[in-house]
Amino acid sequence: MALNLVSSPGAGKTTLLERTIKDMKDALPLFVLEGDQATANDGLRIRAAGAPAVQVNTGTGCHLEADMVARGLDQLSPTPDSVVMIENVGNLVCPAMFDLGEHAKVAILSVTEGDDKPLKYPHMFRAADLVLINKIDLLPHVDFDVAAAVRHALDVNPRVNALTVSARTGEGLGDWYAWLKTRRLAAGSRAGARNDPGSGDAIAEGGRS
Repeated sequence: MALNLVSSPGAGKTTLLERTIKDMKDALPLFVLEGDQATANDGLRIRAAGAPAVQVNTGTGCHLEADMVARGLDQLSPTPDSVVMIENVGNLVCPAMFDLGEHAKVAILSVTEGDDKPLKYPHMFRAADLVLINKIDLLPHVDFDVAAAVRHALDVNPRVNALTVSARTGEGLGDWYAWLKTRRLAAGSRAGARNDPGSGDAIAEGGRS
């Protein structure tokens, strides 16, 4: 299963991945493609957390593209039963327009941003299968209405699911991990119906559900 993680810069994608890897590495085989315009910093963080990672730098590009992901997957060599996390470039505009062959887009919205972000960037939230409202440990210190943010996300995408989490404290992450397991099982069932279970074709072929 491949997931495309999208957000604005600083929403907490890499911290969420680090925590997910540490908590779930014995339950889920996790592989990560790290997308940034420059530096290998996030790839180093992911490998230190315990997961294989390949850094994909886009230079002046504001998003990952499918051919970049394909080349990254060749280097990463994920196992057929794994979960591939694609951390896209931090941007709420460009990545919404480009399908990377993922099973789902996961949009991460930090409480340090405005709760009206789904209305301001509707294409991104319309494309998302799941919205993670992150950094809820900071709610006492910021002016952010969780209910309003969820309502706005549903206004632009009535089918989207929303969860509240803190990647730093772990609050709410059990629901995120349950979602991961459920989607992985569903993706595996669909791949098994289309492909030889011993092949790795499911990730390369699979479109969004």
